[in-house]
Amino acid sequence: MDLSIVIPLYNEDESLPELAAWIERVMYENNYTYEIIMVDDGSSDNSWNVIESLRQKNEHIRGIRFQRNYGKSAALNEGFKAAKGDVVITMDADMQDSPDEIPELRKMIVVDGFDMVSGWKKKRFDNKFTKNIPSKLFNAAASSVSKIKLHDFNCGLKAYKNKVVKSVEVYGEMHRYIPVLAKWSGFKKIGEKVVEHRPRKYGVTKFGWNRFVNGFLDLISIMFVGKFSKKPMHVFGLWGSIVFFIGICIWIYLAIAKFAFARFEMTNRPIFYVGLISIVIGTQLFLAGFIGELISRNSADRNTYLIEDKIGLDK
Repeated sequence: MDLSIVIPLYNEDESLPELAAWIERVMYENNYTYEIIMVDDGSSDNSWNVIESLRQKNEHIRGIRFQRNYGKSAALNEGFKAAKGDVVITMDADMQDSPDEIPELRKMIVVDGFDMVSGWKKKRFDNKFTKNIPSKLFNAAASSVSKIKLHDFNCGLKAYKNKVVKSVEVYGEMHRYIPVLAKWSGFKKIGEKVVEHRPRKYGVTKFGWNRFVNGFLDLISIMFVGKFSKKPMHVFGLWGSIVFFIGICIWIYLAIAKFAFARFEMTNRPIFYVGLISIVIGTQLFLAGFIGELISRNSADRNTYLIEDKIGLDK
């Protein structure tokens, strides 16, 4: 199969018929073998009924319906699990991503040899102050910290080799950082393509200001997890040992001053409490690293979601 198109959605019943017809036209014009995987993230509108109706008209459409709303990362993760195409395309369901971009994105994967290609909405139709400027700041920070030269980490329109989506685990709010997850999994050839950003035709945006705050917190989290998730003792144990050693040195100094020179009581000096706190904190950090090692070696599956129904896929 040439393409798997994964579309996470939440309350987008108005846009789905037009989006499905547009994708179908692009697939027909390019003679692709394909599947469209629509993941309904617990919508409260008529989205699932629309997906069932579309499936009756087009057997290439598959559907996954969550029992409740889990978020975009969960929807993408389940879509990635189900994807069978050699190239996997992700796009939003709000009609702001153009399916006409798909052939060129696929070409960059198949012909140019990229592991993944991220869309760049260079010209945006969002509000300048509430979305565009914060988005630029967020993307600049993400690019600087991750060392991945992309202008738009959060663009929903992306293309991947199948083995990339099978190698990354997307959870929490980590959908913004799939390029970082891919890099940590060993996929280094990450490209970018300027894509069309269309004005929203149906509904309203589902994201607010909190996504930027959460985005920066997730960036710190993912960089830490990427470096130390398999070796937490390397960070906690190291700093715990350093702080503990400082505390021990302070106590040795105080003991020598007390018994060699007998000039003062040890507990009457503020530095005594600095040493005591250093020993306690150092011990706690070391134990945190040890516990982290145990958890990382015995972690349970964190990507289990309640799926109410599926169509076109094994249940």
